[in-house]
Amino acid sequence: MIIGLALLLAAGPRQHLGPPAPAEVRRLVTLAPSLSEIVLALGAQDRLAGVTRFDDDARTEKLPRIGGYNDPQPEAVLAVKPDLVLAEPSPENRGPVETLARLGIPVEAFPLATVANIEDAVSAIAGLLGLPERGRALRESLERAREQARASAKGRSPTRALLVFGLDPLVVAGPRGFAGELLEDAGGENAAGDSALPFFRLSTEAAVRSAPQVIVLCGVEAPAGRRPIPGLDARVASLRSTALLHPGPRLPEALADLRAALAR
Repeated sequence: MIIGLALLLAAGPRQHLGPPAPAEVRRLVTLAPSLSEIVLALGAQDRLAGVTRFDDDARTEKLPRIGGYNDPQPEAVLAVKPDLVLAEPSPENRGPVETLARLGIPVEAFPLATVANIEDAVSAIAGLLGLPERGRALRESLERAREQARASAKGRSPTRALLVFGLDPLVVAGPRGFAGELLEDAGGENAAGDSALPFFRLSTEAAVRSAPQVIVLCGVEAPAGRRPIPGLDARVASLRSTALLHPGPRLPEALADLRAALAR
């Protein structure tokens, strides 16, 4: 059983674990802020029964916290009596997610690595909640925002940028994940190269050779008194919000943040 669950969690775009989801979902637990924000954007705030300690939307302020993204606590999840759990699969949270499924809680797991993944998750979660029209409208609004960003950037020389999500070790966004896709939409050129990974480690030497015009710090801060990447004398910008850190319905806000960072 454990091996089967592990294989399910490791494969495919959308995965179901545990018993079937109920026909009418009344109490949801989300194991990632992005998934909470999708539920909120669909107008289903009243169905949220528990969220992670990293959820920062004001509408979740009074909800029980069930642990973190990598370390959800099965006991805390069971305590709020959900009839469905939404998860984003990762090696770190596999054990707790499998435990919930073994204990009889339906789990739907959605990868959020690319914009297509995010839009598919919006549609699927809307279907689970019986709100397909809202899901369709939300998905269309995300695509409109991307089209508008691309139209605004058309005809301009792209700004060569490095999107930095970690400094020690240095972790950057590749061009094929959601962050890299949005960077291109916003008028940027990804200096990180052509990695197939959405995020990956980059050596300091490779970062210097990549010669970005701007280093965009994404949820990280440079140590006081020194450059974020030693030896790289590029302009440094920070994102205005956490939208790019939460791949979900805030993609339009993330696009605006990236445009502002590139323009400074």
